[in-house]
Amino acid sequence: MSQTSVPRWAWDASAPAAEPDLRGRVFTLVVLPGAGDVADRWSTALAGRDVRRHECGDVDAAVAALRADLAVARVGHRVLVAGTARECLAVRAAGVRAGLGDDEMAFGVVDTAERAVWCVHCDATTHAAVELEAVVPCTGCGRRLLVYPHVSRLTGAHLGFMVDAETPADGSAARPADGSAARSEGEAA
Repeated sequence: MSQTSVPRWAWDASAPAAEPDLRGRVFTLVVLPGAGDVADRWSTALAGRDVRRHECGDVDAAVAALRADLAVARVGHRVLVAGTARECLAVRAAGVRAGLGDDEMAFGVVDTAERAVWCVHCDATTHAAVELEAVVPCTGCGRRLLVYPHVSRLTGAHLGFMVDAETPADGSAARPADGSAARSEGEAA
């Protein structure tokens, strides 16, 4: 996992929640279900500062709260997101699309089991409890997708592609790259 675009906090359940950047002037604190303890620790660390805390029931509400705060943001604004890895990646993607840098966002992940997996074959996104490099059926096309250790910074989804793409559907041997038929042992060239 040393050569991956997946942040440690999105795959390592033992990764500690990031500490708030106390150099910030204004803080957006996005809290998703089940992550109140992390948010409470952050709130304590930020006592006396300008903190805009948003208790959000889902990712859509979290992204809406983030967008509203960023619409009036000035230099020194920091964003802290507490939730599951899937939720944090989705809110992070919204922040990246809005122009936030990695140093302006921090994450506190309470669960790493569920992932959003984007299918390169049909463009569907499957939400499932699945490990990196495991296989999950695509909810769009039904292909068996390998959950690749890459996550899009713009969508927050992991890359998924057909695990057995090299195997022909009829089970026959694959043709050589030049398109000629494969020859059996002893067959003349």
